[in-house]
Amino acid sequence: MSIGEALAEARRQADLTVAQVSQRTRIRQTIIRGIEGDDYSVCGGDFYARGHIRSIAKVVGADPEPLVHEYDSAYRAPTPIAATSIDELVTLGRKAPKAPKAPEEAKAPKEANAPGTPREPRPPRQRPLWPAVLGVALAVAVGLMAVRLVTLASGSPQAASGAAHVVTHHHAAAAPKAATGTASRASSAAKKAAPSSAKKASTAPSTAPAAPTTAAAQTVAPVSATAFGMHGAGQGDNPQDAQQAIDGNAATAWSTDWYTTAQFGNLYPGTGLLLDMGRPVTVTAARIVLGPSSGADLQIRVGSGPALTGLPPAAHAGGVGGVVSLQLTTPARGRYVLIWFTALPRDAAGTFQARVYDVRVQGRA
Repeated sequence: MSIGEALAEARRQADLTVAQVSQRTRIRQTIIRGIEGDDYSVCGGDFYARGHIRSIAKVVGADPEPLVHEYDSAYRAPTPIAATSIDELVTLGRKAPKAPKAPEEAKAPKEANAPGTPREPRPPRQRPLWPAVLGVALAVAVGLMAVRLVTLASGSPQAASGAAHVVTHHHAAAAPKAATGTASRASSAAKKAAPSSAKKASTAPSTAPAAPTTAAAQTVAPVSATAFGMHGAGQGDNPQDAQQAIDGNAATAWSTDWYTTAQFGNLYPGTGLLLDMGRPVTVTAARIVLGPSSGADLQIRVGSGPALTGLPPAAHAGGVGGVVSLQLTTPARGRYVLIWFTALPRDAAGTFQARVYDVRVQGRA
């Protein structure tokens, strides 16, 4: 009898349905049916397959060890260590014996540590370039400021008054007389100018270039929301409720499944909510309304494709709850925005679950 047949028979003898086993183990029904049919491609790897077999066997009353051993013999890829949890992986790592030295390596003399052997000289240490670059930038800025002050002092009476105000504002305590003298000389030069010249100067069009303008960030509404799991879009928790996170109703929410630990019972690395913006946008900030309990760790990931590898992290927050406002240090551009939970808060029942009541994305089209 195969592993899947043994688990299916034990489930039937325990008078349990696939849905009941899924509810008790927090393993999706599609994965349970796949395992009962000896199809382990839906598990996502040996690590998860062995963990699922143990969890299902404990719920249906079967001994998990022979089943896991049979899986290792028939299906598991050859690896140094196979574990069903992080704790087991650490334990196995501590107990793993050291590999014996090869005879050639044991007999080879340690020439690098032999007495009298000179050490290889270290390469010369290179000094960083940023102090020199910073000094050049400061010198250029000071020079531009000085040119601007001289231009203002030698122009119209209004410009001369402005230059005096700037000098007085920054250097009144050090040289009040010099500032007053500059203003007086500028005013005298303006009075000597011909009236016709002043009239032409006042009516001449300005040739100064207009300051560049950038589009202000605004709320960008997503087209749709989808539950997102380790296998991609539509494979996350409670996909039927995903749209409630963006429906504008504060009384409705999308929620993850509940788990026995904040790290998803060591079953998954994370779970989330994928927003399709309908077109590429530049994301600058996000506002997420969670449940009142703190303790959620989440990331904002932005990319052009609905796959975890194509959605690099753009911002993150740890141990949060309630209203979470994230400002991206560097704006990120893409069509998809993923709210990816890597840890869940504890709920009132003592289990771990996250809820998203509302999502607002700030950015530019």
